[in-house]
Amino acid sequence: MQPQLVIFDFDGTLADSLPWVRSVFDDVARRWGFRPLSAGDDQALRQMRTDALLRYLGVPGWKIPLIAADMRRRMSRDIHVIQLFPGVASMLEQLAAAGPRLGIVSSNATGNIKQVLGARLWGLLHYTECGAGIAGKHRRLTRLLRRARVQPQHAIYIGDEIRDIDAARRAGTAAGAVAWGCNPAQTLAHQRPDLLFLRVHDIASRLLAVPA
Repeated sequence: MQPQLVIFDFDGTLADSLPWVRSVFDDVARRWGFRPLSAGDDQALRQMRTDALLRYLGVPGWKIPLIAADMRRRMSRDIHVIQLFPGVASMLEQLAAAGPRLGIVSSNATGNIKQVLGARLWGLLHYTECGAGIAGKHRRLTRLLRRARVQPQHAIYIGDEIRDIDAARRAGTAAGAVAWGCNPAQTLAHQRPDLLFLRVHDIASRLLAVPA
């Protein structure tokens, strides 16, 4: 059944921000006193859950909001280098034209997301829950669903990490996962998401049940 509401994560799902994260990572690590990346770390780290990754890096819980705020400020400074994945714009347009309402739940700043999407794509969104917050993603999803007056079983949350699958399940929505972001496809497949998208244009074709 076609969902009434399609909710996206942003970084790693719609926006190709991982190369930028790698470029600033060691500087952020030095500033906040956690472990920098070593040669060969990348593939192993991409397979970890967020909590395991933070333990590996030696990031205490109290520093997480401070580091996240620092990352948002740095991204605002460098926002001109962050681009959408190829095909995202046309995929969002196709979904919007077919009827489902669109939303974003992300810890990134609203201004950053709006800048990367541009006015035309930002205008396609009906609901957003973005920016700093201590609530988990599942609570943000629940809040967005209430605002939209959509039952969880009629919505899907699409992200690029294991934690996005977990958040969707806790909020009661279908869980969609993309293979081009933080966690690789094989790692995501082990979590048994409702839908695993290998290409950007698969999202519209599978959700709308039209030929790819």
